[in-house]
Amino acid sequence: MKQKLRLGLIGSGFMGKTHVFGFAAAQRVFELAYDVELAVLADINMDVAQRAADALGFAAATDDWRAMVNDPSIDVVDITAPNALHKEMALAAIAAGKHVYCEKPLAPLSADAREMADAAEAAGIKTQVGFNYLCNPLFAAARAMIANGDLGEIRSYRGVHAEDYMADPNTPWGFRHDAAGGGALADIGSHALATAEYLLGPITRVMGDCVNHIPSRPSKDGPKEVTVDDIGRCFLRFANGASGSIEANWLATGRNMQHDWEVYGTKGALVFSQERMNELHFYSADDKVGQRGFRRIEAGPAHAPYGRFCVAAGHHLGFNDLKAIEVAGYLDAIAGRSAEPFNFRKGERIQTLVEMIQQSSAKECWIDV
Repeated sequence: MKQKLRLGLIGSGFMGKTHVFGFAAAQRVFELAYDVELAVLADINMDVAQRAADALGFAAATDDWRAMVNDPSIDVVDITAPNALHKEMALAAIAAGKHVYCEKPLAPLSADAREMADAAEAAGIKTQVGFNYLCNPLFAAARAMIANGDLGEIRSYRGVHAEDYMADPNTPWGFRHDAAGGGALADIGSHALATAEYLLGPITRVMGDCVNHIPSRPSKDGPKEVTVDDIGRCFLRFANGASGSIEANWLATGRNMQHDWEVYGTKGALVFSQERMNELHFYSADDKVGQRGFRRIEAGPAHAPYGRFCVAAGHHLGFNDLKAIEVAGYLDAIAGRSAEPFNFRKGERIQTLVEMIQQSSAKECWIDV
């Protein structure tokens, strides 16, 4: 009989629901070491918490996350609250001996993220930061092709994460517009940075340009100043000698979910778009003249763990499936079956890159990582 793992979730918004879907699907798709019990859901007040607990299948609800964290029956604390609250919640959970799963970005400041990572490592706590785009089986396939030399020597990289959820200037001021929210670079650019290092390895130098286009947003108290970036761009240098760039843009009119990247080498190239997340496009310079062009690699059972979801290629995985893969990897780490897929130390790394790009933009110069 499997050991029970009791989950406490903080926050029931978009990402809170996605985490729950991930845990639910992972238990049906993967051979996990645990039976996960949805034990307690904590939110801003009891009305919100109880309605969410009923809808998502939690046994109990609370408006006191601290009480939940200190409940000795809770094994894992899952944090999907606003960014500025991550540090306090995670440190409290670590102090209570809980494993901690936290949605990205890990913390508003790299110093905070470092404190969180240090505390988890000192306590022997298993941690996970939510970067589920990295769990796409085609990302692993692309990384293997790059490592195997299928593209030759890597020369350049381009990445973009663009959406339009802040394009309307009448969108009310929210926690993402606060300095602690970090702006577009921290909110969605963190995905672009994580993907760049996942595919090509360490970034060694950055030169950033962070721009604010909408200097104030409406709030219940009147117009409120916004100082964070709406668009963040950066030139990159990698340890492997490649150069590249990334863009984070939450004003990209018409884009719902563009998380795209391109890798160019001496022997070939790879192109990916999240808008067609089950396709990877490969160009080989070894093809005959007159027969060259990008060929489509379609996700299928050959790209583990796709086959656990569907036995047929071309039937497609979705966003929540990637979260289920992330959850399965994290639970394997808690069980000691594997290393943590993307722990707090890796989350600290991404926040450090974000801050260095912001500093570079302010100083208008290259900065060594």
